[in-house]
Parts: sequence; structure tokens; C-alpha cells
Amino acid sequence: MEIKQMAKIFKALSNENRLELFLKIAESHETSIEASGGLCVADIASCLNIGAPTISHHIKELANAELVVTEKKGKFLLCKVNKDLISKITEMLAMEKKETI
Repeated sequence: MEIKQMAKIFKALSNENRLELFLKIAESHETSIEASGGLCVADIASCLNIGAPTISHHIKELANAELVVTEKKGKFLLCKVNKDLISKITEMLAMEKKETI
């Protein structure tokens, strides 16, 4: 994974509201019976003390960092965690420092 991409990801998660929003989306993804369903933005607004325009802005930032994938279903916007990217981040963070001889 490139350094620029990692910086973009960590910058997106450095905002307290975005981190909380991402964790809500991830939590719903893990507990969802239908994992492909995603979390509706209207549901997010009812859980967090953040206005709808602010939530939309934060979702856009998370999507730009490729942390979440959004899908329009009728008048609803669904958000899902990008599992492939999370796997790459986890692998990168789990790397042990190699010792040099």
C-alpha cells in the first residue's frame, strides 16, 4: 500500500466525527444479517448527534479515502465498509519490523 493512500486514510479517520461514523458503519456491517445491505444514512443521523449535511460531508470524505462504499437505493444512501481496503490496512499495521544484519 502506498504512503499517500495510507496518509489519506489516516487523515480521514483523524476527525472525531468521521471516526465515530466509520465505526458505526463497521459495527452495523458486522452485526447485519445481510452483510451486503449496508447502513442507511438516515439511520446514522438518528444514532449520532450530527446533522444530515455534516454526515453527508463526512461520508464523502470516508468514500474519498476508500474506507466506505456508498450505494443509492431509491431515495436512500447505503454505506458499507470497504472490506478489501480494511484487510490491506490490517496487514500493513500487523507487519513486524524486520531486523537488519
